[in-house]
Amino acid sequence: MHIVLLGLPGAGKGTQAKMIEQEFDLPQISTGDIIRLALKEQTEWGKKAEDFVKAGKLVPDEVVIGLIEERLSADRHPKGFMLDGFPRTLVQAEALDRFLLSLGIRLDMVLYFDVDREEVVKRLSSRRICERCQTPYNVMSKLPKKDDICDLCGGRVIQRSDDRPEVVLQRLETYDHQTKPLIDYYSLKNIVKVIPSRGDIQDVYREVQAVLRLLEK
Repeated sequence: MHIVLLGLPGAGKGTQAKMIEQEFDLPQISTGDIIRLALKEQTEWGKKAEDFVKAGKLVPDEVVIGLIEERLSADRHPKGFMLDGFPRTLVQAEALDRFLLSLGIRLDMVLYFDVDREEVVKRLSSRRICERCQTPYNVMSKLPKKDDICDLCGGRVIQRSDDRPEVVLQRLETYDHQTKPLIDYYSLKNIVKVIPSRGDIQDVYREVQAVLRLLEK
């Protein structure tokens, strides 16, 4: 099973991906995680991506494509994979099609998580993360026991620069211009399934389960 997760930043793709990974044994390949690690380690790729991430803009296609192709080539999983955060542009989608063709595989489905923009701003601006161990927190639902101190490792809990409200709005504008056309691109291939991403996380996941179980048959 080879799937792509699409949706606005903060639509819940990462949360749903973790549950999919556990139940269906599909590795989550998250562009965000890969890029953040490269930024932290100040790799060649990370240095190229840093200014774009801080400004809330998309990392250039050639950088992202190179990172993803390297990961997919190095880590072949017998049950497939799910891509979270890639592709984000038509150029990336076309590059992905060519690369998968070279591997002799194809995308089975694109899950599009549909959510209101106002909800996205609320979700993202409330997120916090430990800068040392990357444990997630939330000012609305999961605060650390001590102010700004991670419960697990004692690291500093921070708000990522790309989760600040003003940057979130820039990210949504970028999404409208560059990523939204992917829905039409994949709809023409008849592989898009819309998942309403509102309310309880488990309710959303039940929708995902039903779709993926049918795909397994």
